[in-house]
Amino acid sequence: MSEPKVEPSKAEPPRRPRQLAFDLPVDSRHGVEDFLIGPSNEAAYGLVEAWPHWPEAWLRLVGPEGAGKTHLAAIWAQRAHAWTVPASQVTQASVPHLVSGGALVVEDCDRQERDEPALFHLMNAMKAKGGSLLLTARSAPDQWGLRVPDLLSRLRLAPHATIAPPDDALLRAVLVKLFIDRQLVVDTGIIEALALRMERSFAAARALVDALDRLSLERGRRVTRPLAAEALAELFPGEDS
Repeated sequence: MSEPKVEPSKAEPPRRPRQLAFDLPVDSRHGVEDFLIGPSNEAAYGLVEAWPHWPEAWLRLVGPEGAGKTHLAAIWAQRAHAWTVPASQVTQASVPHLVSGGALVVEDCDRQERDEPALFHLMNAMKAKGGSLLLTARSAPDQWGLRVPDLLSRLRLAPHATIAPPDDALLRAVLVKLFIDRQLVVDTGIIEALALRMERSFAAARALVDALDRLSLERGRRVTRPLAAEALAELFPGEDS
């Protein structure tokens, strides 16, 4: 008895697998050699570098989101052997411990829940100890909604360094660094196109590179001009891309 004939099936063409984009940690280096200096942050960098010859025991570092405040604070913290804490961790009970190191970074003073008397006590205690305090924020103290007049007055008078939005050259350099941090190789022509069409801020540069990293992983493709145009349209729909 012969075996029944089996008609050969038409094989479907292989489909390219869609890659998943995992939210993996980015290798963001915060060494002094990785800090990119331009007209927008040169004065802030110089004032931070002037430590320990600050005119006062404390310094306010002000700049928009993603401007490099954390990076610059990390450079100072390494040099001064300082601890770094968010403003929410400054309490009356924690002040003696925080002051004991002699140098401290308090981040996001305008964004975290604050114990204002504790922050005022911290400033006094750090000055009495002969230590140094670096405070980071996105805005001036008048915009923090402070209720303790003595704290507001002291912060107003504190020496401060401001990081402004980047110029064209610095924005391109920041884009290159962010791509390198993610181990993405991108043509210089694409960098130029992005810098011309994106919102002009450090935060926008970070968001744009994050989006391109995600799209590149999802599509299994390198960063190309069409992919860059897609990311620009996704993040900045009002811009001419």
